[in-house]
Amino acid sequence: MRYNKIRKMDIADGPGVRVSIFMQGCAFNCKNCFNPETHDFEKGEEFTEETIEKVLNLSNHEHIAGLSILGGEPMHPKNIEGTTKLAKAFKEKFPDKTVWAWTGFDFEKNLQDKEAMKYIDVLVDGQFDEAKRNPSLDWRGSENQRVIDVQKTLATHQLISFDSKK
Repeated sequence: MRYNKIRKMDIADGPGVRVSIFMQGCAFNCKNCFNPETHDFEKGEEFTEETIEKVLNLSNHEHIAGLSILGGEPMHPKNIEGTTKLAKAFKEKFPDKTVWAWTGFDFEKNLQDKEAMKYIDVLVDGQFDEAKRNPSLDWRGSENQRVIDVQKTLATHQLISFDSKK
């Protein structure tokens, strides 16, 4: 598994100041993806235990609200194990900070039973669709994508959208 980059102070990918990691590799190749440099599974840096430690160290500041995991595709079969390890380590160390993740996969069809979902607070799911592009949306690029409160959804067995007004 590989990653493309780590941002130590990201204000665009979730609420507050966050640490963001962009996983390397995506098979969707959505038209006009905002991160086409993350599509090739062979590029980027090797994702290791040291990568996890780096993310945890960067997150160990009061002003960091949480971790954002993007891509590429963090939930691709080649990446989900590392994504799960990172999210689990983050939640164990920072239980009061949030983990957000973005995926082209559908939550109900592909992800709701995956271990990674135990550690993710908010998931933006669905492939970017250029025909449904809407730059006024918070945290997503097209209207078909959903912002899901994962923990409430898992607890109630009903899809619960994230409420940014809370």
